[in-house]
Amino acid sequence: MRNKYIENFEQEQLLNKEVPTFRAGDTVKVAVRIKEGAKERVQNYEGLCIAIRGQGTGRTFMVRKMGANSVGVERIFPLYSESIESITVLRRGRIRRAKLFYLRELKGKAARIKELRRK
Repeated sequence: MRNKYIENFEQEQLLNKEVPTFRAGDTVKVAVRIKEGAKERVQNYEGLCIAIRGQGTGRTFMVRKMGANSVGVERIFPLYSESIESITVLRRGRIRRAKLFYLRELKGKAARIKELRRK
């Protein structure tokens, strides 16, 4: 059970950040601000969202992409982080599970997710 004062404070924090609605199975592009010394740049991380967990300001999502030599790379992003500049949904996936951890064992065409068709 959470403290009501903390929940009220978190609700105010959530109003300032614009986040698109997406779920596991969607292909997303996350623009992350990276600070290197005195310089700051934006790097895009594009991949499949395989899990969303948490609530309020502690909400996180996990993105998996295929790196060099077909090595899977997973990264966890806090949804309301200041380092995230933008989140863009590229494709909506048709899935039947909330967590897609089974994709870790699949390779190639078997690891594809069908696109969600809107009527």
